[in-house]
Amino acid sequence: MVRVTVPATSANMGSGYDSIGIALELYNIIEMEECDHIDISDKNGQLIPKDSRNLIYQCAKKVYDECGYNLNGLRIVEDCAIPQTRGLGSSSACTVAGIMGANEMLGEPLDRQAVIDLAATIEGHPDNSTPAILGGFCVALLENGHVHHVRVPVHSAIDFIVFIPDFKLSTEKARAALPKTIAHHDAVYNLARAALLAGSLTTGKLDNLDVATGDCLHQPYRFGLIENGEDIIQEAKELGALGAFISGAGPSIIAMVYKGDRDYAARAQALCAEKYPHWHAMQLRCDEVGATVKRI
Repeated sequence: MVRVTVPATSANMGSGYDSIGIALELYNIIEMEECDHIDISDKNGQLIPKDSRNLIYQCAKKVYDECGYNLNGLRIVEDCAIPQTRGLGSSSACTVAGIMGANEMLGEPLDRQAVIDLAATIEGHPDNSTPAILGGFCVALLENGHVHHVRVPVHSAIDFIVFIPDFKLSTEKARAALPKTIAHHDAVYNLARAALLAGSLTTGKLDNLDVATGDCLHQPYRFGLIENGEDIIQEAKELGALGAFISGAGPSIIAMVYKGDRDYAARAQALCAEKYPHWHAMQLRCDEVGATVKRI
């Protein structure tokens, strides 16, 4: 049996639509082994597909198929802390777990780059799957089945507060809200800020983070799907956040905060309790390790 541990991720980060992501210290832990049938269970009682529709199983089978092996069945035990359909990379975590677990069981026929490429190809974009595999802060693009990426540590002065609602938002619905075309000046607006965000997160130029998370490509069209989303971003900044943005497709909101502000998490939790009872706040640091797999 193998155990795969995969971190949560936050993609887009405001200006970096479909290209920038970060790994966070919240994990899905998946145990897998071959058997003669499909046997899937969840330690936390969550409702998950327990047949061939299960994403972890599908991704594991994809590895077996591509490497020329037959998969008769698979036993999967899920222990998932990443909330589903909240914009924190739960589907990417399952994709990565299936690929890396199967690859380990087969003796690692796929190297790290092949794993990264396959995960992004399955996902359709690399901004969740790449940091899930590598950890840290990643800039990535998928072209012709290959992911070009840069992975760097996040500056040690930055922490993250995640505002998570009790309602879901599917990626499909969030993507459907986006326009089919954008204005040239909107593209330039985001290009400049995405570059500024990458440089600021890695060098610690904290005063840039608010403007660097500005966005014209996706957030304005998704706020209508996220009750209180704009309010929480504004109030997160008023509490002292360096910048705030929709995490992935939403609905979760992430605030970047100065690590020395030790009371920020308590203030964020108090804000939710007082004004936004359908939301809760938790502090998460950047995961710098990425997904791990071992035999047990």
